[in-house]
Order: sequence, then structure tokens, then C-alpha cells
Amino acid sequence: MSTQLPKTTAHLRVLRQSFREQYLDGEVSAGGFNWQFSWAFDRGELKVEPSLGRALIHDALMRFLIKSDYSLEAGGDYIFNIRAQF
Repeated sequence: MSTQLPKTTAHLRVLRQSFREQYLDGEVSAGGFNWQFSWAFDRGELKVEPSLGRALIHDALMRFLIKSDYSLEAGGDYIFNIRAQF
């Protein structure tokens, strides 16, 4: 019998980006939570606000951004799955 792993779908929108200044700003929502984030990809630094529920999204968002940052565009909407239910 196969046990289905828990998952939550996250929705991400890129609001601003600059390859010259090496940052990306956006918003992400998952499981009824909403956050604003700033990703300084030259330093690998991710800031997520507000703090409520931040621990739920931080690592999964970081993995998604590392994998996808150069293919993300301002104004774009993206979806990724998190291996957790919340």
C-alpha cells in the first residue's frame, strides 16, 4: 500500500527584479499564509516577512529560488509544491 506524502501548493508572484543589482522581490502564498520576500541571489540571502508562518515557507522557497531564479520574470506567476501540509 502506498502512502501519499503530504503536500501544499505555493503560489509565487515576482514583483520586481534587477539582474544588475542581483535581487528579486515578490510575494508567496501557501496554506492560507501570505508573505513578502526579497532574494539577494548574489549573496544567497532570503528575507521573508511577516514572521508568522515564516518557518513553514523559508526552506522550500529558498530551494525554488536557487533552482529557478534566472528563469523568473517580473510580473510572472509561478507554482511550486512543498512536501508538507499546512
